[in-house]
Amino acid sequence: MSEQNNQPAELAIPGVADSIELPIYSGNIGPDVIDVGKLTSQGYFTYDPGFVSTASCESAITYIDGDEGTLLHRGYPIEQLADKSDYLELCYLLLNGELPGATAKAEFVHTIKNHTMVNEQLRTFFQGFRPDAHPMAIMCGVVGALSSFYHDSLDIDNPQHRMITAHRLIAKMPTLAAMSFKHAQGQPFIYPRNDLGYAENFLHMMFATPCEEYKVSPTLAKAMDRIFLLHADHEQNASTSTVRLAGSTGANPFASVAAGIAALWGPSHGGANEAVLTMLDEIGSVDNIPEYVRRAKDKNDPFRIMGFGHRVYKNYDPRAKVMQQTCHEVLEELGVQDNPVLAMAKELERIALEDEYFVEKRLYPNVDFYSGIILKAIGIPVEMFTVIFATGRTPGWIAHWCEMIGGNYKIGRPRQLYTGSPKRDFVDVADR
Repeated sequence: MSEQNNQPAELAIPGVADSIELPIYSGNIGPDVIDVGKLTSQGYFTYDPGFVSTASCESAITYIDGDEGTLLHRGYPIEQLADKSDYLELCYLLLNGELPGATAKAEFVHTIKNHTMVNEQLRTFFQGFRPDAHPMAIMCGVVGALSSFYHDSLDIDNPQHRMITAHRLIAKMPTLAAMSFKHAQGQPFIYPRNDLGYAENFLHMMFATPCEEYKVSPTLAKAMDRIFLLHADHEQNASTSTVRLAGSTGANPFASVAAGIAALWGPSHGGANEAVLTMLDEIGSVDNIPEYVRRAKDKNDPFRIMGFGHRVYKNYDPRAKVMQQTCHEVLEELGVQDNPVLAMAKELERIALEDEYFVEKRLYPNVDFYSGIILKAIGIPVEMFTVIFATGRTPGWIAHWCEMIGGNYKIGRPRQLYTGSPKRDFVDVADR
C-alpha cells in the first residue's frame, strides 16, 4: 500500500494567485508519484500522451526498473524465477502473492492440468473461421466466447468465481492456441493430455497427429516453458492496461482478456517477435547484413533493426539474458546452426553486442529477438508467435484483473485536450 508524504507538491499556475497542493505518494520501491486527481475540481487536468508519465493504479504484482534492467514478480527477480522455478509456479505466485509450498503447488498443477479441455461445441465454433484467418483473430473470438460456456462463475464480486475463472483461462489458453494452429493447417485437433507438463502438452497439441506417436523433446519443452515464464507479466503495458480498462466497466474476465489479446495483436506490442523474422527475411543473407546495419545507423533511412533495444529497458533486458542461453540450447538440440535465417540472427546478435554504435545506444538484443529465433527453430510459423505470447501473458492479465476487481477501483475514463471546432450553429443544407 502506498504512503502519503508529509510534504505535498505545489503547482503554480500563471495568473492564479494561490498554488495548488498535490499529495505525493511513495511505493515500496520506485519513484514517488504525484496525485493529480484533485486537479479536475480546480478546473485543470493533465496532458500525457500514451500515459507514459501516469500511474493509473496501485499494484503489488510486478515492478520494472528500466534503467537498471530489473524485473521483479512479487519481489522475486526474473533471473531467479527462470533458473529455479517454472511457469505454473510463477502463475501461482502472480495470482496469490506468495510462492506455493510443495502441497499447494501440486494441487495447483493438478487443477490446471485437469482443466485443459474445452467444451466440445467449440470445435464447431472454429469451423466458422476461414482456414487462412490469422490465429490472433481466432483467439480474440474464441476467448471472448468462453463466457458463453462458463457462465456458472461470472460473478466478478465473488472471490471464488474469480479464481475459478483464472484457473480456467490459464488451463485452456494453450488448448485454444493449438486449435487455432491446427485449424490453419487443416489437421484434426489434438486433445490435451493430463499426464504431460504444461509446455510439453502445448507442443504435443501443436505437432502431434492421430497417425503416429509424437514425443516432445525435454529441451524444447523447457524452452517453451521459459518462453511462457518470461512473458507471464510485464507491469502496466498496453495489453494489461487494456484488460484493466475493460474490466473496470464490470466486463466479465473472458471479455476483458479478449480485449487484452486484441491490444497485444498490434505490431508495436506483441507482434515484435514477428517483426524480427520479417526483418530477417528482408535482409536475405548474412552477406547483406553490413549494408542493413549501415542503413540502421542512418537516421534518414526508415529501416530499423527489429529485436534490439526496448521502450522500457535502457539496459540489457533481463529476460533476454535468460532467453539467450535457452536459444543456444535449442539450436544445439535441433542441429540447425546452418539454417540461413538463424545464421543471420546470430551475426546480428554478435554485431549488437560488439559494435560501438549499438553498445553506446544500449541497443541490446531483447526478449523478442531470441524468442522469435527459438520459435522459428522449433517449427512454429510466424503468425503463431503472438498467440504464444498471449498464452504466456494470460496469468499476468488475469492477476491484474483479479487485483483490480478485489480492491477499490473506478471505471476508466481518460480525458482529452480538445482541438476541434468551438461551438457553432447548424446551417441548413440549402444555405451551405
